[in-house]
Amino acid sequence: MQAIRGAITISLNSETEIKEATFQLINAIMQNNKLQESNLVSVMFSLTDDIDASNPAKHFREMGMTNTPLFCVQEAKIAGGLKKCIRVIIHINTIKKDIVHVYLRDAKKLRPDITGGENVNKT
Repeated sequence: MQAIRGAITISLNSETEIKEATFQLINAIMQNNKLQESNLVSVMFSLTDDIDASNPAKHFREMGMTNTPLFCVQEAKIAGGLKKCIRVIIHINTIKKDIVHVYLRDAKKLRPDITGGENVNKT
């Protein structure tokens, strides 16, 4: 089993923005790692406390992925932490070593060691 991390920020706390960001993030992770839902073991989302207009797990289901266990929590409130951020960890069944973690928009700041200014990076 492997874990894939990802994160994305939104500019407004709205259902539309949360949905679009969730779709963008999940699609990027799935495409960059050549995944299908059958590869997924579980998906856990976390949200900063300034996001409450919708739940990314709901939008994950709207993508047609209905068999994967989901969990959503509020991120710890940290002074100076990144605002309006949706984070995800996806556990997958795989033997491959090249996992592509995806950090989009301002969330690239969370992992400058692997993003190098790019949207994705293999680790």
